[in-house]
Amino acid sequence: MKRQARLFAIAEYLRGRRTGVIAEDLAERFGVTVRTIYRDLDVLRDASLPLKAEPGRGGGYALDRHYSLGPINLTPREAALLLTVVQFAVKLRVVPFVEALEAGADKVRAALGESSQRELLQVLGRLEFTGVPAIETRREVRTAVEEALFAHAPIELSFRRADGVLSVRTVTIEGLVLERSHSLLNVRDVVTGERRQYAMDRIEAARSPGVPKPSAK
Repeated sequence: MKRQARLFAIAEYLRGRRTGVIAEDLAERFGVTVRTIYRDLDVLRDASLPLKAEPGRGGGYALDRHYSLGPINLTPREAALLLTVVQFAVKLRVVPFVEALEAGADKVRAALGESSQRELLQVLGRLEFTGVPAIETRREVRTAVEEALFAHAPIELSFRRADGVLSVRTVTIEGLVLERSHSLLNVRDVVTGERRQYAMDRIEAARSPGVPKPSAK
């Protein structure tokens, strides 16, 4: 890889992470020495890229958190493959938030020129998606869970237990586990502090605790 291409790749890599990465990891990723990485970082700083070194565990080189990102530079092939992966994830429900995936894919697709669109269609035409999709989650549950997960906000879940009893709990979401047939929420009960795991397809309703429950019709 030529230096100019490597400098661009390092900038794109740091922009995508937004967390610290040490010089040794950068050197291994780009196949150069640590000394070369230090020189490359100096060049990027001289080009006004807001790089900073964060000390301590989990630190390293990162872009300033207040840095406003510009447009993502994708080649036609990169865009086509990215959209192919998104389509696979949507069809097999690999990730439960299919609406967000499709909205992001539409934005990437809209940015492609005619030739890139044709290349995308050619790629998709040569692929076949097989497998059993994960069990579908109610759309309103997906929407509420997505908002709570990314906003780090509490959420009230109505969950059908194995004995058929409906349980309602207010929780915070600590993680999302993606299995072949289920999407599982790792949560902590706001009242008791107890940790639980819920299969999203067994959640019957989800809402922000501050939102009134829908009236029965």
